[in-house]
Amino acid sequence: MANLKEIRNRIASVSSTMQITSAMKMVSAAKLKKAQDAILAMRPYSEKLSELLGRLSASLGEDVDNYYAEKRPVNRVLLVVVSSNRGLCGAFNSNVIKAARIAIAASKPSSEIAVISIGRKAKDALKNNVALVADHSHLFDDLNYENATAIVEPIIDSFMAKEYDEVRLIYNSFKNAATQVVKDEMLLPLVQEISAQKGSALEDYIYEPEAEEMVNQLIPKALKVQFFKAIRDSFASEHGARMTAMHKATDNAKELRDQLKLTYNKARQAAITNEILEIVGGAEALND
Repeated sequence: MANLKEIRNRIASVSSTMQITSAMKMVSAAKLKKAQDAILAMRPYSEKLSELLGRLSASLGEDVDNYYAEKRPVNRVLLVVVSSNRGLCGAFNSNVIKAARIAIAASKPSSEIAVISIGRKAKDALKNNVALVADHSHLFDDLNYENATAIVEPIIDSFMAKEYDEVRLIYNSFKNAATQVVKDEMLLPLVQEISAQKGSALEDYIYEPEAEEMVNQLIPKALKVQFFKAIRDSFASEHGARMTAMHKATDNAKELRDQLKLTYNKARQAAITNEILEIVGGAEALND
């Protein structure tokens, strides 16, 4: 009977866990819908703007100083690693941290590495390995363009001041609710896109206002949009990963509960059979 009580307690515990995981799945599904709509609406604008600026940067003449695309010897690298503040989202955080460690190992022998973390999981995992310049985990408390701009502007200024020779973004890109793709993107210097189409040449733009003013105004805006898109991508990926993880956890808990119920029923039936045998044996002994 003590064994039956233990199994009942385990059934109650698993059922309680299943209710929690099911509730977390529904919460993440509701948040995912909003985050998915936001990133899918923003992505075409961001990608087209980045493509346009890559072509614009490549078409500028030597008389225009494009400091945003200036390539220097890579002595100092700044990695912006985007994770989440909470766990229970499968391999979402571990994949980003693994990609960051690979990037650090690849760059460390010849370059000095600094990290800015966005998300507590990245900060906790990397703070003992590299120089952690800043942590902006609070961004997810109120995620909007203005707060993201306040983070990326000092990063752009530090590149322009030649404090860093490269600035890279490492984050999860949202593909669908079940799939996230880890990306390592170059934020600065600006990648100049040269058309590879057959017989094509660089576009000859007519600038209004002047090309230098266009660079000074449009490129920083594009960098801010690219940074905000990466944060939005990671935010949607987090909820997709958590919804998938909680869905699997709920299914596993249900399967375990069913197995425990079957074990409980077998143990109870065995206990009843033993009691019947004892009663019958006692009655026969009295008759004898």
